[in-house]
Amino acid sequence: MGIGGFFGALGRYFIGQLIPPLKGFPLGTCIINLLGCFFLGWFLTVTAKRWKLSNEVRLGISTGVAGGFTTFSTFCVESVKLIEQQQIGMFLLYIGSSIIMGIAMCWVGIRIAREN
Repeated sequence: MGIGGFFGALGRYFIGQLIPPLKGFPLGTCIINLLGCFFLGWFLTVTAKRWKLSNEVRLGISTGVAGGFTTFSTFCVESVKLIEQQQIGMFLLYIGSSIIMGIAMCWVGIRIAREN
């Protein structure tokens, strides 16, 4: 898991560097977390039925790579910063889009894995 977490964190860092905030909206973190939701929904579904991976590899990729790639703690810190900066509309947009779109992206990943 540690190696997977290392690679996930590297991916998060590099993608985060490519996507700057958009008018105060933490776009990079939001996109990273949405991609992680999609991937985890897809990966856990496809490996449960079609791909034969050991539990160790499955856990290393899901918890390690995906867990290292996504970042709930950064999401929370950025949310608090938006509140402290009195950007309540941006805060609501950020948490709403992260949670609703995160669930939707996970669902899409699961659906794609089931259909293919």
